[in-house]
Order: sequence, then structure tokens, then C-alpha cells
Amino acid sequence: MKESMLQYFKPGIIHFMAFPNTMKGDSPDIEETVAAIARDAYFHAVEITWIQDPAVRERVRHLLEQSGLTVGYGGQPRLLTTGDNPNTLEEPLRLAAVENLKAGIDEAYEMNACAFAFLSGKYDSERLEEHFEALKKTVRELCGYAKSKGDMPVLLEVFDYDMDKKSLIGPAPLAARFAREMAQETDNFGLLVDLSHVPLLHESIRESLLPVKEYIRHVHIGNAVIQEGCEAFGDAHPRFGFPNSENSVEELTEFLKVLFEIGYLGKGKRPIISFEVKPWKDEDPLTVIASSKRCLDLAWSRLELD
Repeated sequence: MKESMLQYFKPGIIHFMAFPNTMKGDSPDIEETVAAIARDAYFHAVEITWIQDPAVRERVRHLLEQSGLTVGYGGQPRLLTTGDNPNTLEEPLRLAAVENLKAGIDEAYEMNACAFAFLSGKYDSERLEEHFEALKKTVRELCGYAKSKGDMPVLLEVFDYDMDKKSLIGPAPLAARFAREMAQETDNFGLLVDLSHVPLLHESIRESLLPVKEYIRHVHIGNAVIQEGCEAFGDAHPRFGFPNSENSVEELTEFLKVLFEIGYLGKGKRPIISFEVKPWKDEDPLTVIASSKRCLDLAWSRLELD
């Protein structure tokens, strides 16, 4: 593409993955690392998660207001670091997960976020339909709660179902069914899809995107290793081109092309596409971020639309 990508989308980054020590919301580095992103003019969006200290949260909110960045809120760490499961069949535990996520929605509004995202939990394959209904109940409550406070959409991220996180949602056909049923009940629900998760789902890019194209409201881009025994195996989000990994410039170019085909991307629309990359072991976060930007720039330069 000869035109600037900025005419088509907002390049973003997931702060708590690029700086994973901030994922629990209590790191002393939260302010400094958010500031590093805010000062990087490449980015037009940032996704944050919980910040447990109200004073730090207020300072980060003020910083983000100055930055001009569009802000998203990832509720995934609120579940992954606590073990809460929004589709558990034990009702008291499901309600605890709902309360945790509602607190995240409160925080997302406080931080002026444009959307709130989370993921489904583990499930018993023999009771899949029961878990499916439990998740619908949770999403129904979350969407209603979010709508009572404003117009923030609630986004369910599509994760792997049998490799690492082993989440209910799940393969593309099940994600499409879930989104279709929820769309009949509420207008503030959507799906978040991630290039990193495509290999983990045993799907091609087209197999992952086409069934859910009507419901995609947010996109992440990243990488994965699916060869057992290799470093960064599973849902570790290593940098593009990591040894024995699945995604680099070629796959990212194809992913962008399909996003155009399904209408997620179009001139002037400018949705968010965020890097979800995580330093492996002692890798330097800022170098990994720079590497990701180079990969996206090259993929964009190679993009040819029919």
C-alpha cells in the first residue's frame, strides 16, 4: 500500500503485554511504561488493564488525556491472574467473576476507555452447552451493566480451546454462534480477534476471520509457537519472527488483506489494530516493540488489494 496506514486504522499496543510486570496492576513501573508509549508517536491507541493504586490510576489517566491516544481496557488479566471463570457452572464463582469484571468496567470508564475486553474460561467438554449458557448469562449482565453507565462495548476475545488457555470461546464456528446469539439480545457486544491465536486454534487466517466477520469490533496482531518442546510454546505472544514461530511479515500481510476483504478495514474507518507482543525471558521490551513496528511497516508496504 502506498497510502499511509493511518488513513485506515489506529496502530495500538497492549501495554500490559509489552511490559508484563505490570499485568497484576501493582507494579511500580506502570506510570513510566505507559509514559514511554504515550511519547511514541507511532502509536495512536493503547490498551491498559487494572491499576490497583487509585493515585497511580489518576496520574495515568491524566497522562493519557494529554497523549491523544485512544484507550482500550483489557479485563483479561483480572481473570488470568485470579483464576476467576465467567462460564463456570458453580454459580457463586460465576457471580464472583462477574463482580470482578464489573469492577473492570468501572475502571475502564474512569480511564475514558473506548471498549472493555475479556475472555471466556476453562470448560468441561462434556458439558459445553451448559458452559455456553453460563457465559451468555455473564455477558448479558456485563453488557447491561456497561450500558447503564454509557455506551462502552463489551468485547469477548477469541482464545485457544485446547492448547494453552483452553477457553470455551474457542473455535471460529462456536465464536460466531455465540456472537450471533448475543447480538439478538444486545447491541453493545462484539468479538476481539487476534492473529496470535489463529495458529493455536488450528485454523487458517480465513477460517478464523470469515465466520465471525459480522461481529469483529477489535483486532490484535502478534505471534505464537505451536511446536511442542520449543521455547515460547503456547499463548506466549513472542515477537514476530521468533524461532519456530508461526507469524511474521507474510502472515501479517495476509491478515491485513483479509481484514480489508471483510470490511473491518476501509479508508476513513480507522479502527484499532494493536500489537500483542511480549518479551521472551530477558528480551528488552522497547526493542521488541521496535521490531513489531518494523514488521507492520513492511507488511503494509507489501499489501496489495485486488
